[in-house]
Amino acid sequence: MISALLLSLSTAIAAPTEIGGYFRVMTRPDLQGGAGRLGYWNLYGRLLNEGPYATLDFRFKLLERTPSNAPWTSLYARIEGGSIGNSDSQNGSLSQLRLSQTYVLAGNVLIKDVVWQLGTLDTYFGDLGLYDMRPAQIFFETVGVSARYQKQKFEILVGAGDSGYAIKRDNYNTILTAGGTVRYRPINGLEIGFGGQYRYEPGVRGNQAAPYATPNVDYEDYVRGEIVQNYMLENPFEAIEWPDPELRFATSGKLIGYLGFGGFGPVIWNNFFISYESLHPKDPTSESFQGQTYNIYTADLTDERTSLVIGNELQLKIIPNRFDIAWAMLYGNSEDGDNDIVVSEEDRIFYSSVLRTQFYMTPHLHFLLEGSVAQEISKNGNMFREHADSIFANTNSVPDTRGLEYGDTDTRSTIQGKGGLVLNPMGTGIFNRPSLRLLYGIQYSNQNNAFGNRFVENLDQYNQFGNVEQHVHQLIALETEAWF
Repeated sequence: MISALLLSLSTAIAAPTEIGGYFRVMTRPDLQGGAGRLGYWNLYGRLLNEGPYATLDFRFKLLERTPSNAPWTSLYARIEGGSIGNSDSQNGSLSQLRLSQTYVLAGNVLIKDVVWQLGTLDTYFGDLGLYDMRPAQIFFETVGVSARYQKQKFEILVGAGDSGYAIKRDNYNTILTAGGTVRYRPINGLEIGFGGQYRYEPGVRGNQAAPYATPNVDYEDYVRGEIVQNYMLENPFEAIEWPDPELRFATSGKLIGYLGFGGFGPVIWNNFFISYESLHPKDPTSESFQGQTYNIYTADLTDERTSLVIGNELQLKIIPNRFDIAWAMLYGNSEDGDNDIVVSEEDRIFYSSVLRTQFYMTPHLHFLLEGSVAQEISKNGNMFREHADSIFANTNSVPDTRGLEYGDTDTRSTIQGKGGLVLNPMGTGIFNRPSLRLLYGIQYSNQNNAFGNRFVENLDQYNQFGNVEQHVHQLIALETEAWF
């Protein structure tokens, strides 16, 4: 009797609950001293360049949706992290997991056909699947409320909230955020979207976490960590009169655009994304001099950083149920208006293209072949080391021992090739999951050792491990990936 009652209760509780998620796990023995990834990052395609990952999504239907216009509501939560036992250095530690999204959806409350979202507000138009990127994305760091009005051909979303914790963490200050998106489907197989967000961080006198600027700071001194030292040398009798920070307010924002079309001829679907972001100023830093620590407030030194990203991905069905293609391209241009002297990932241009082909030998056994080319260009001089001894060959062959450059070239060029067998129980389709893959990958880069590693790079005569130079990197991978 009690068992039957408990079973009935558990069934009643579980009925409106849905659980889904994603995981990828792999083993990639690296016989060249690397960390099990073919290259540095997803610019060369996500395949063999990503580590393990797991996501668990929960949806609890508090009030189920019905065909009528009655109110309904659901609770969503997502737990995710980049560590799985025996697959990475963290060995599946739960400390690597986080509750990344939690929100409530409520529909037909107050306004018909409007869905309210309260909690985390992350929203985006779509994915660049070959890169595992979402260029047209807003509210990723925002907690607040949004309203989405949706019809068959038209959708509009507006939202507002606070992004302070995601951007400033322990140095939290309110960052008011507002924005929205519009998506229009004029005909079947065509979508157009645009949107944006604006962030405002007020300056409140007396609040240590508000945006401030230390006056008369030279950018080179800031980069080298020599602001205090040089101030004390120039003002030897004013050491106790370190200048007070000046109050500021900070702004940032993002604009996004999207074009999607497909469903005709061999075109399965094409996604085009564009985003332009003005980045938020950075938090203060600190320097120590003669046993005392001084705070350096950087609102004026980090408020001119921008990022432009353009991406496109095309999926083609060349021979139905036999041969598919996915082709993606990515362009990025990062600018730092305050910095024109030091190499940085915030002052560079990158280009990339990835082509994946998949041959279906049977509905469940496929052959995958992928290639990528990419180039990254530093705007402020040499950022990459082509050779083990290239620290001695910076601009004009003059070593930069104080660190504004690194290496002997401003360009990193990378080519990757990957191929192997794919076992797919769900049948044909490049992005069908689950997939079990046995792959071989090879990379060539003009940069020396252009992959994650623990090689010693200094040229000290007492280096016990020696230096190694290699531009080709190879991996064999056994991996699986699934949505559920």
